[in-house]
Amino acid sequence: MKLADAQARYPGSIGFRYGDSPTLNAEILALVRAGDKTVTCDAVASFEARGEPLPEAGRIDIATDWDGAPQLALRKLEVMRIPFDGMTEDLVRPQGEFRDLAQWRAGYEAYLTRAGAFAPDVPLLVERFEVVEDFAAGGTGGG
Repeated sequence: MKLADAQARYPGSIGFRYGDSPTLNAEILALVRAGDKTVTCDAVASFEARGEPLPEAGRIDIATDWDGAPQLALRKLEVMRIPFDGMTEDLVRPQGEFRDLAQWRAGYEAYLTRAGAFAPDVPLLVERFEVVEDFAAGGTGGG
Protein backbone atom coordinates (compact mmCIF):
# COMPACT_ATOMS: atom_id res chain seq x y z
CA MET A 1 0.00 0.00 0.00
CA LYS A 2 1.17 3.52 -0.79
CA LEU A 3 0.71 6.52 1.49
CA ALA A 4 -1.81 8.03 -0.96
CA ASP A 5 -3.93 4.85 -0.69
CA ALA A 6 -3.92 5.02 3.11
CA GLN A 7 -4.81 8.72 3.01
CA ALA A 8 -7.68 7.96 0.64
CA ARG A 9 -9.06 5.57 3.29
CA TYR A 10 -8.76 8.34 5.89
CA PRO A 11 -9.57 11.66 4.14
CA GLY A 12 -7.82 14.63 5.69
CA SER A 13 -5.10 12.48 7.23
CA ILE A 14 -1.48 13.60 7.38
CA GLY A 15 1.39 11.21 6.71
CA PHE A 16 4.28 11.38 9.19
CA ARG A 17 7.16 9.30 10.44
CA TYR A 18 8.42 8.85 13.95
CA GLY A 19 12.00 9.58 14.99
CA ASP A 20 15.02 10.96 13.22
CA SER A 21 16.62 7.71 12.04
CA PRO A 22 15.48 4.40 10.56
CA THR A 23 16.35 2.61 13.81
CA LEU A 24 14.40 4.98 16.04
CA ASN A 25 11.47 4.94 13.61
CA ALA A 26 11.31 1.13 13.72
CA GLU A 27 11.58 1.06 17.53
CA ILE A 28 8.74 3.54 17.97
CA LEU A 29 6.48 1.78 15.46
CA ALA A 30 7.06 -1.49 17.35
CA LEU A 31 6.08 0.18 20.66
CA VAL A 32 2.89 1.58 19.13
CA ARG A 33 1.99 -1.78 17.57
CA ALA A 34 2.53 -3.55 20.89
CA GLY A 35 0.25 -1.04 22.66
CA ASP A 36 3.14 0.17 24.82
CA LYS A 37 3.11 3.69 23.35
CA THR A 38 -0.11 5.72 23.42
CA VAL A 39 1.43 9.19 23.84
CA THR A 40 3.99 11.00 21.72
CA CYS A 41 5.36 14.52 21.54
CA ASP A 42 7.50 16.84 19.47
CA ALA A 43 8.42 20.50 19.45
CA VAL A 44 5.98 22.84 17.75
CA ALA A 45 8.97 24.23 15.82
CA SER A 46 9.80 20.74 14.48
CA PHE A 47 6.36 20.41 12.88
CA GLU A 48 6.82 23.84 11.32
CA ALA A 49 10.35 23.02 10.09
CA ARG A 50 9.06 19.85 8.39
CA GLY A 51 6.14 21.76 6.87
CA GLU A 52 3.65 19.45 8.62
CA PRO A 53 0.27 20.66 9.82
CA LEU A 54 -0.02 20.59 13.60
CA PRO A 55 -1.82 17.56 15.04
CA GLU A 56 -5.50 18.00 15.86
CA ALA A 57 -7.69 16.03 18.23
CA GLY A 58 -10.05 13.75 16.31
CA ARG A 59 -7.97 13.59 13.14
CA ILE A 60 -6.67 10.24 11.94
CA ASP A 61 -3.08 10.42 10.69
CA ILE A 62 -0.85 7.84 9.02
CA ALA A 63 2.44 6.78 10.61
CA THR A 64 4.93 5.54 8.02
CA ASP A 65 8.11 3.55 8.15
CA TRP A 66 11.38 5.30 7.32
CA ASP A 67 10.84 4.72 3.59
CA GLY A 68 7.37 6.28 3.64
CA ALA A 69 5.24 3.11 3.54
CA PRO A 70 2.10 3.44 5.67
CA GLN A 71 2.19 1.35 8.83
CA LEU A 72 -0.51 2.59 11.22
CA ALA A 73 -3.60 4.78 11.15
CA LEU A 74 -3.73 6.68 14.46
CA ARG A 75 -6.62 8.73 15.84
CA LYS A 76 -5.47 11.74 17.88
CA LEU A 77 -7.53 11.65 21.06
CA GLU A 78 -6.03 14.70 22.73
CA VAL A 79 -3.41 17.30 21.81
CA MET A 80 -1.84 19.36 24.60
CA ARG A 81 0.70 22.19 24.41
CA ILE A 82 3.23 21.76 27.23
CA PRO A 83 6.70 23.32 27.64
CA PHE A 84 9.63 20.89 27.82
CA ASP A 85 10.23 21.79 31.46
CA GLY A 86 6.52 21.19 32.23
CA MET A 87 6.48 17.52 31.21
CA THR A 88 5.13 15.21 33.92
CA GLU A 89 5.78 11.63 34.92
CA ASP A 90 2.16 10.78 34.06
CA LEU A 91 2.77 11.78 30.43
CA VAL A 92 6.14 10.02 30.23
CA ARG A 93 5.00 6.49 31.13
CA PRO A 94 2.56 6.06 28.21
CA GLN A 95 5.27 7.14 25.75
CA GLY A 96 6.71 3.65 26.26
CA GLU A 97 10.34 4.53 25.59
CA PHE A 98 11.41 5.88 28.97
CA ARG A 99 11.55 4.46 32.51
CA ASP A 100 11.05 7.87 34.18
CA LEU A 101 10.99 11.65 33.74
CA ALA A 102 14.78 12.00 34.10
CA GLN A 103 15.40 9.54 31.26
CA TRP A 104 12.74 11.27 29.14
CA ARG A 105 14.41 14.66 29.70
CA ALA A 106 17.82 13.33 28.68
CA GLY A 107 16.43 11.56 25.61
CA TYR A 108 14.26 14.41 24.42
CA GLU A 109 16.92 17.02 25.06
CA ALA A 110 19.26 15.03 22.79
CA TYR A 111 16.52 14.52 20.15
CA LEU A 112 15.45 18.18 20.16
CA THR A 113 19.07 19.35 20.10
CA ARG A 114 19.69 17.23 16.97
CA ALA A 115 16.63 18.91 15.44
CA GLY A 116 17.88 22.37 16.43
CA ALA A 117 14.78 22.93 18.55
CA PHE A 118 15.88 22.49 22.17
CA ALA A 119 15.31 25.06 24.90
CA PRO A 120 14.27 24.33 28.50
CA ASP A 121 10.87 25.90 27.82
CA VAL A 122 10.44 24.86 24.17
CA PRO A 123 6.72 24.33 23.48
CA LEU A 124 5.84 20.69 22.80
CA LEU A 125 2.70 19.21 21.34
CA VAL A 126 1.86 16.12 23.38
CA GLU A 127 -0.58 13.75 21.69
CA ARG A 128 -2.64 10.90 23.12
CA PHE A 129 -3.67 8.53 20.35
CA GLU A 130 -5.17 5.14 19.56
CA VAL A 131 -4.44 2.72 16.73
CA VAL A 132 -7.30 2.58 14.26
CA GLU A 133 -5.64 0.31 11.71
CA ASP A 134 -2.37 -1.58 11.37
CA PHE A 135 -1.68 -1.74 7.64
CA ALA A 136 1.14 -4.26 7.95
CA ALA A 137 -0.96 -6.70 9.97
CA GLY A 138 -4.21 -5.93 8.22
CA GLY A 139 -5.85 -5.62 11.66
CA THR A 140 -7.68 -2.80 13.33
CA GLY A 141 -7.42 -1.24 16.73
CA GLY A 142 -9.75 1.08 18.57
CA GLY A 143 -11.79 2.33 15.66
